[in-house]
Amino acid sequence: MSQPLVKATGLTKKFDDFVAVDGIDFEIRPGEAFGFLGPNGAGKTSTMKMITTVSPITAGEMTVFDLDPRTDGATIRSRLGVVPQENNLDEELTVEENLYVYGRYHDLPKPVIRQRIEDLLAFAQLEEKRAAKVESLSGGMKRRLVIARALINQPDLVILDEPTTGLDPQARHVLWDRLYRLKQEGSTLVITTHYMDEAEQLCDRLVVMDKGKIVAEGSPQELIENYSTREVVELRFAPGQSQAGVEALDGLAKRMEALADRVLLYTDDAEHLIDEIHERDIVFDQRLTRRSSLEDVFLHLTGRRLID
Repeated sequence: MSQPLVKATGLTKKFDDFVAVDGIDFEIRPGEAFGFLGPNGAGKTSTMKMITTVSPITAGEMTVFDLDPRTDGATIRSRLGVVPQENNLDEELTVEENLYVYGRYHDLPKPVIRQRIEDLLAFAQLEEKRAAKVESLSGGMKRRLVIARALINQPDLVILDEPTTGLDPQARHVLWDRLYRLKQEGSTLVITTHYMDEAEQLCDRLVVMDKGKIVAEGSPQELIENYSTREVVELRFAPGQSQAGVEALDGLAKRMEALADRVLLYTDDAEHLIDEIHERDIVFDQRLTRRSSLEDVFLHLTGRRLID
């Protein structure tokens, strides 16, 4: 097996008395899409900032490209492509000018930059917007430009911090397609997200973080198989009837979670469970049957939803 591009042991980040990242271990392998899944404040961004060497490690050990971030920060950064949470583009410059300036930042020869701009405009589907100022672009176009900009130096590792936050569903799917293409071309991606569908779509392997710790690791399918059931039945009750419904459902499912707006019943046989619900004459307003997701994994591991 190839040497990991990133390896962390006991990685810790503190801000005064607050522990943002609490002694985590992980490895990121060449060519994979590796995810950090968790709610805001879980420690994902703090971990990314240590990988990118812009935030010092408080304790533990980490290597990036077999280099030490404490002493080899400049060399590591030269081999990274970073997509931050915010679109920190120059709004008054054009799409093409934003890419050119970033190429010069990496000291690339002008002819090389020109060729890469052509390739990246095609990749990001922004060829028709090359002369447009950034301020005129839609949110989805801006995110695609930020990703294209991060690729100008042909990085060995691309880090994407909450890449689709704030985008509408259509723009998110277009961006997923671009990231999937990157992965198919052999790029190594590190993605932080609090969207479970994004993690399932893009990540080969991921860790689930909560309160600075890693609480589970594996492929999306492995995590669902290990920590949830095959199916989930969701029931909504009339106002004031939820507690009575929970009591009536007791013992029917492998696991039950009573949320503020609905009750989740975890089962490997939804059809049989629904028959039993009807046999007990349990009255509910709405019913939904679906497959288990990473959000169900997170709920099982932490006792709360991914996005509260």
